[in-house]
Formats: sequence, structure tokens, C-alpha cells
Amino acid sequence: MERPAHPASAPWIAGLLAAVLVLAGCSTPETPAATPTPPTSSVPAATTTVPAATTTAVTTSSPAGPTPPAGSSPVGPAAAPDLGSPAAPATAEPSTSSAATASEQVAEEPVPAQTPGFESTVSEIDAATAARMGSSWRPGCPVALADLRYLTVTYRGFDDADHTGELVVAASVAADVTDVFQQLYDAGFPIASLRLVDDFGGSDDDSMAADNSSAFNCRPVTGGGGFSEHSYGTAIDLNPVENPYLSGSLVLPPAGRQFTDRPDAPGVIQPGDAVVTAFASHGWTWGGTWSGPIDYQHFSVSGR
Repeated sequence: MERPAHPASAPWIAGLLAAVLVLAGCSTPETPAATPTPPTSSVPAATTTVPAATTTAVTTSSPAGPTPPAGSSPVGPAAAPDLGSPAAPATAEPSTSSAATASEQVAEEPVPAQTPGFESTVSEIDAATAARMGSSWRPGCPVALADLRYLTVTYRGFDDADHTGELVVAASVAADVTDVFQQLYDAGFPIASLRLVDDFGGSDDDSMAADNSSAFNCRPVTGGGGFSEHSYGTAIDLNPVENPYLSGSLVLPPAGRQFTDRPDAPGVIQPGDAVVTAFASHGWTWGGTWSGPIDYQHFSVSGR
């Protein structure tokens, strides 16, 4: 049997039991409340800090990209492109910058305007030109290829338009010839054709028949022996049809017969005109002053 409680001690015991129960009740809820607190506060803090730093770096390196609102942080999947995607704004920035730079360069360096006028070039005989000159030059000619120059010049055609012609002359007279053709261009003297005689197989007759003006051609003197002045690159024939070669009844080219009486017509060379004056300014003489044969198309350094 249990011993019965003393009646006088019952209130004290009851109070003691109540205090014990109160203490037990207070300690029991505190333990579980303190346990989940550390993981709850630490995990979000780490998650928020890392994306915030990444977002700042991307925004700084890519001015062209959108600026996030103040205090915002990417959450979950939205932060993934900024961390590792090759399509991030930082990758696209160089392309945008280069395009802007190219546009600025185009604006600063406009293409020069193309204006009509006289132009010329003087160059050495390269391998391609030498191969092309197979009919006008050969070993044994009185001048070496190294002593010749290939010229291009602008000339006025019979159509009153500008054309680019070509001729080969001695290196020693290249500058003078260039100046002569500039004077002819400025004077408006028309030229029918200006091509290498090699385009006619080296044939002087065929070149004259085509009314082609030419210079170098390693060939004999017309109607005689020895090298022509053209073989040295120091003679030029201009508009052979309008300015034919006359020896007795011989007219070369035959189409030039209509110009033997020297009409005042385009392309016809006259005593003291702009053509004669241009060549004379560099010491060249005109075959139109010879007593016979008369060579109206011919200008040379030596007078032959």
C-alpha cells in the first residue's frame, strides 16, 4: 500500500509539482525552435551573395546589356546565362564596338572623287610585257628590254572621249614622251588608236592600216636597210592614216591618200601646231619637214 500524503504538506507539494511542470514545458519547445534556425539563416545568405556579385561583373563589362533594378538579384534559372552562357552580353560587346569603329572610319575616309583628266604610268618591262612583245623585240635588237619602258597615257579620241593608250619607248625619253602626250591631251588633239605594235603581230603595215599610233618596234627602215629609229624606242608615229608616209607615188598606208593635200581636219598634223610644238619642246623633230621621203606621222629624237 502506498503511504498516504500528509495533509499539511499538500499545498507545498502541489506548488512544487506545478513549478517542475512549468520548467519542463519551457525547456521542451526551446530545443526544437533553436535547432532549425542555423540552416534557415545561412543557406539563403550564401545563395543571395554569389549571384549578386556575378550580376555586377556582367553589367560592368557589357554596357550594351540591360541594367538590373537596384537591389535586385537573379534567382534560380534566370542567373544561369550570366554565369556561363556563350551568348552573354560580354561576348557580343567586341562585335558591336568593331562595327561602330568601321562606320567611323568610312565617314572619316571617303572614297576620292574620280575626276576626268590626264593620267600616265611608267614602268619597267616585266615578264608579262616581255612575253607580249615577242613580235617587236628579239635578241640582237639594238636596245635591251631593260632599257625600255612601258607607258600608259590618257588621250582624247575622235569620239571626244578619254581613252587609255599604251606604248613602249626608251627609258631615256620616257618622261619627255609622257609630257608630250599630256600636252596633246590638253590641246584636245584627237588620236585614233594607241596600242603596242605587237597587237598587230609586229607588222608596221597592219598597224598603220588600223590608224594605230605606236613607238618601239625593232624593224628595218621603211624602204631601206639598217635599223629604224623605232628600233631604239626614240621615235613615235601618230595617226598614220591622217598623216601618211609619202615617197614618190607611194602612200603608206593606202587609206592616207585622201590626206596627202593636208586638209584642216581632226588628227591631221600641221606645221607649227600643238603637236609639232609639243615634240619640239623636248628636242624631237617632225618627218613632215623632210624633203623626201616625207613622213607626216613620224617624230624622232635623232631627226631620222
